[in-house]
Amino acid sequence: MDTHDLVTRNAAEVVTEEEVEALAADPEGKRAYVGYEPSGVLHIGHLLTANKLIDLQQAGFEVVVLLADVHAYLNDKGTFEEIRDTADQMKEQFLAYGLDEENTEFVLGSSYQLDEDYELDLHSMQVETSLKRAQRAMAELQGGDTAKVSHVVYPLMQALDIEYLDLDLAVGGMDQRKVHMLAREELPNVGYEARPCLHTPIVGDLETGEGKMSSSTGTTISMEDSTEEIEEKVNSAFCPPTRDPEGDLVNPVLELFQYHVFPRFEEVVVERPEQYGGDLEYTDYESLAADLESGELHPADAKSALADYLDRLVEPGREKLRELRGE
Repeated sequence: MDTHDLVTRNAAEVVTEEEVEALAADPEGKRAYVGYEPSGVLHIGHLLTANKLIDLQQAGFEVVVLLADVHAYLNDKGTFEEIRDTADQMKEQFLAYGLDEENTEFVLGSSYQLDEDYELDLHSMQVETSLKRAQRAMAELQGGDTAKVSHVVYPLMQALDIEYLDLDLAVGGMDQRKVHMLAREELPNVGYEARPCLHTPIVGDLETGEGKMSSSTGTTISMEDSTEEIEEKVNSAFCPPTRDPEGDLVNPVLELFQYHVFPRFEEVVVERPEQYGGDLEYTDYESLAADLESGELHPADAKSALADYLDRLVEPGREKLRELRGE
């Protein structure tokens, strides 16, 4: 796989293709980031963007992980002391998951977001950005009558972070698209360059294939799940043997193979008894998906293999959590 394919694989959107292609052609010294609000145990959403960061490290990029403690405070996630304790734990989980410690810079937002220069630039962005535009960007964060002034400032800070972290590429899930578009529009208005962005997909709800997988609205998979809990969740997952002809539903089992398992394992073995045809071996996602649709691979066997490989991915972080908790 060439560098460009590695950088862009499994991306839902690349903005713009030309800009990212230029970065991939000369990745040395280039910096990419994802920002995470310190909010608890890593889950499948964190790990999907972490997989992309691992891809970028393999491609030769430097990686920055913003542990956004000020953002978390603005979003009412606790005191700074509580939030920073969570940030420390998240750092250890990311390293256990597979980020290269020597090539990953972990940054607390408060290490620069409280400085005078940043605050003055933030005020400049507030002057340049209409309230309506900021509200569009914050839609994924908070809306309606419960929105606070801090929620409008939040996306402006995310945009400004891209400049202050000296980044060449901003990475996030598709739920961050509105913020990244705000950054591309508004950073030039305060004297800074727009940066390219890469957006990862949002995995469908595990039980229905609708919407997105979310710990707040349904079942998700996290680093504190036991082997048995992962098996139970995957075994109950929505996994139709054929694609939805209307395109309204996704197959979360296949999505987890595509975005989580195949990027991290060169080969996937689906174990089956000899009387049912014996083991199946796959070196690419497309072959597994085709076998599921043709009936060669039964959904129950696919789920069994998925639970096994997800457990392997989660296990180092699960052990790190136990260590941090003194268990």
